[in-house]
This record gives sequence, C-alpha cells and structure tokens, in this order.
Amino acid sequence: MREAEISRKTAETDVKLRLNLDGRGKSDIATGVGFLDHMLTLFAAHGMFDLAVRCDGDTRVDDHHSAEDIAIALGTAFRQALGGKEGITRYGSMILPMDEALLLAAVDLSGRSALGWDAAIPAEKVGTFDTELVKEFFCAFVREAGCALHVRKLAGENSHHIIEGIFKAVSRALRQAVSRDEALGGAVPSTKGVLL
Repeated sequence: MREAEISRKTAETDVKLRLNLDGRGKSDIATGVGFLDHMLTLFAAHGMFDLAVRCDGDTRVDDHHSAEDIAIALGTAFRQALGGKEGITRYGSMILPMDEALLLAAVDLSGRSALGWDAAIPAEKVGTFDTELVKEFFCAFVREAGCALHVRKLAGENSHHIIEGIFKAVSRALRQAVSRDEALGGAVPSTKGVLL
C-alpha cells in the first residue's frame, strides 16, 4: 500500500495526517477551519484518497498557519507515499465544471516544485475563510510534494464554486498522475530513470 503518516508540530500548529493513495475516498477531517474541512473532504472523495487530518492551530490569530502547515503535511505525505515513483502515470489533468465556474488543473509528479496560478477569486472571504489562503495552500503543497501544478480559472463568478472547483480538479488530476501505468512494467516514467 502506498501510505504515509505525518506529524508536524510547531509553535503555531500541531498537525497529524494519514494518507492512503489507493483508498476509497474516505476522510476524517478536523482542522479547526470549517471551510478547509469541506475542501479536504471533497479532495479525498474526488481523488479516491483515504485521508485523515487533525490540526490544533492558532486560529484565534487567523487560519493562515493551519492552512499552510496542513498543506506542508499533505505534500510531504504524497512524496513519501509515492516512494521512487516506479510505475506511476506521472501526469494528470482535469477540466472541471462547478456550476458557472470552470477550472483547469494539470500536474506533473516530476520531483521539481513549480506552481502556475491564474485563478483570481473575486471575494476576499468565503464565510470566515480568507480566500487568498487557497493559493498559499497549493504553494506549500507543491513545494513539499515536489510536483509542477498549474491551476487556471477558465470561467467563474462565485468564489465558493471557484475554490471548490480548484480542489476537485487538483485532486482528480493527482488521482490520474499517481495511478499505476501497467505498460511501464514498474519502470520510473522518465528518460533520466529517476523522478527526484
């Protein structure tokens, strides 16, 4: 099984996360940030990842530290669960409609961290959640996972729909990228022979 368990404790947060890439989309999420709980629940469901997250963070300040540190733990878990990346598809993409919103996500599990972002979110907040934290979340995820991720908003006006579409599109692109490609026969999908 391709699994990882991460514990990350700082002066600002205490995060515990478990990930199974070959799961059924089950989730057990309690981050202290309601909107992020919702996004991580659907991330697990659409990626077919089993994901458990607990976070005790300084949300009395704001949600920034919790969102960033959870993303760091999630990216680290993906990197660890993938191991040497033998036999994975490596690339994945999704164009996903969410009502009036249309989002594109494309990922390369290359071992190199890069985020391409063109996904303006109109509102500053959804409920109490600062929408600028969506990009911060994926910046931290990409850095730790070691992947190139491109996110584009092709259409959309409702901030909730845009953010939800982003999380769903990214999870479905990741689901495709981490899937096993039987034609590779267990080889690493790179002419270099490694994906670091």
